[in-house]
Amino acid sequence: MTIKKNILIFSLNLVIVAFVSCEELVPNPPVEKPVIPSKYILINGIKNTDTDFQALNNNFGKASGKDIPVGAGFIISYLNASSAACVNTLNSYLALSEKYDVPVLVQLDGESWWDGRPDLWNWWDASAPGYNPANKENVEWTSWSSTDAVKIGWRNWGRQLRVKPMMNLMSPVYRAATHEQLNVLIPIVVNWWNKLTTEKKYLLVGVKLGWESSIGVNNWYYPNGNSLLSQPESNDPLYGLNVHDIPSRGVTTIGYAAVKTAGIATSGTITGAMQAEVVRRHLEDWCKLASEKGIPRERLFTHCGAWALGEDNYASAVNEYSCPGWSFYEYADDPAKDVTAMNIVKASNAPYWAATEWLFQGPSNQTNWENALRKTLIDANSRYVCIFNWQDVLTRTGAIDAIREVSRTKLVIK
Repeated sequence: MTIKKNILIFSLNLVIVAFVSCEELVPNPPVEKPVIPSKYILINGIKNTDTDFQALNNNFGKASGKDIPVGAGFIISYLNASSAACVNTLNSYLALSEKYDVPVLVQLDGESWWDGRPDLWNWWDASAPGYNPANKENVEWTSWSSTDAVKIGWRNWGRQLRVKPMMNLMSPVYRAATHEQLNVLIPIVVNWWNKLTTEKKYLLVGVKLGWESSIGVNNWYYPNGNSLLSQPESNDPLYGLNVHDIPSRGVTTIGYAAVKTAGIATSGTITGAMQAEVVRRHLEDWCKLASEKGIPRERLFTHCGAWALGEDNYASAVNEYSCPGWSFYEYADDPAKDVTAMNIVKASNAPYWAATEWLFQGPSNQTNWENALRKTLIDANSRYVCIFNWQDVLTRTGAIDAIREVSRTKLVIK
């Protein structure tokens, strides 16, 4: 009986060993890793509504599983609205991003629009809100003296517009005002991003600081411009800029206030290099703040304005905290033609660069749009292309089909 019992136990052990061995021979099924986007096509001008985000999904599908998803770029001009309104807008965009699986680029603008802060710029009109003669220090000058402070500016975004005076980018009061708002808005982005699961981190393409940052281009000053403020806009000159004529850009040289405040120069002839150094410090300061608040370099982008071959302002986009970005209109068909930008990309140690404002200008059909997008995203190896703007894209023949086709591309990561 003892012998039979031992044989039975031995046999059972053999069965168990055989079973375990067979289990070890069967390979575990591979775990499919989620696709992490390598690049993005973004469209600026998407409103913070279910309708607009659904429209992106309907046209291009959700981001999940794509190497090149289509997402939304949006802008919050935090000196142009109340802080509460800016917070609400930002939160609504982030919630829609997560709801509809749409990646977003968050642009925080403290340059182009500051109408909501007359307490910073109104130095001349005692009957209007914000009046303070000391605000001369917060706006630009046409000489080394604040007696030549400007009251008005112009820009051309499709047509010439009157705008508030160009800010002194180095004014401590102005900088403190921008920091105050960035200290509110950036943590909202960081907290939202940190709460996303690892598989959903791609929803934050990045934070962009700057909007064609420059001096005297997107906010220029005509000779004797202050005298025009009280006159009808129809009396304004219309000859606009010569962007190749640096530092005046073919109108009136400004930048004296910022150059003087920064301690770069206090007399003599102002230069384009001086203006560019102001812009570099301006963007570096904002990017340092964003970095300290938790935005990693690979998700932080600058946006510099640069229009003339070799001009110094191209390099102002580069700092240790962020990735550089520029506008591409003339060279949207092939950024390699913008040799100044591409040389800076080659010399930079930033993990990425971006065609952060882009619109194809050639004959509009699917083939041309598709070729331009591929040359920008894939051949030129940008992190993203942000197309300006959604309503414009809808009117461009072949644009939607081209974006859809490029977004289906499967990338081979080398």
